[in-house]
Amino acid sequence: MTVLPSFRLDDKLAVVTGAGRGIGKAIAIGYAEAGADVVLLSRTESDLENTAEEIRQHGRQAYIYPADVTVAGQLDRVVKNVINDHGQVDILVNNAGMNIRTPAFEVTEEEWQSIMDTNLRSAFQLSQKFGVHMKESGGGRIINIASVAGTTALRTGVVYAATKAAMIQMTKNLALEWGEYGIQVNSIGPWYFKTPLTEKLLSDEKYLNDILSRTPLKRVGELPELVGPAVFLASDASSYVTGQTLFVDGGMTIYGF
Repeated sequence: MTVLPSFRLDDKLAVVTGAGRGIGKAIAIGYAEAGADVVLLSRTESDLENTAEEIRQHGRQAYIYPADVTVAGQLDRVVKNVINDHGQVDILVNNAGMNIRTPAFEVTEEEWQSIMDTNLRSAFQLSQKFGVHMKESGGGRIINIASVAGTTALRTGVVYAATKAAMIQMTKNLALEWGEYGIQVNSIGPWYFKTPLTEKLLSDEKYLNDILSRTPLKRVGELPELVGPAVFLASDASSYVTGQTLFVDGGMTIYGF
């Protein structure tokens, strides 16, 4: 046994949802840099092609499976096809997510259901379906992309916050249930990072200054800064870590919003 556990993911197969852009794309490419082959899931095939091209530049394989994670039938098909095509899945990253910043008085039933289906239901169903496979194959890693909104109240986005709080608790429960099968379940809780989804918000100087006033490091995150935590939780370096949420937030959760 080495003194320093390996952060490498050589010859592992990872499934990443929402892998066409933003956080999912960064993690998928980071996993390739660490030695993994990556299954890419998203609704937009052209975005997945761009991610796949960057992965292949690192000498790893990228497999594209366009799918809408909110449609149960498509999830069943994707899971079946991935297992049939590749035999074993070692890592699942539940990253697909959305937010509609509607004040609580104005949230519609359609908005509620859309956010719940995208952020929470899909993550549970993919964990359940790939978890059965991991149980049979002797273990695996599941990493849920939660948020600081799951533990700290924000000014808008009540439904989003509810899904992320539920995801953090789901992470704990699945870790408890599945630990005996060698399945480790953890989550990552980001604060603001520069992504296509946050670009407009962060371009508002007043909004940005408000964010920075509540961030001890006084800046928003860069996507590569999420890759290290994601690789850690997928690698042997975290072999005794499960049921945890690692907040990557510049210190924001020290005192809240």
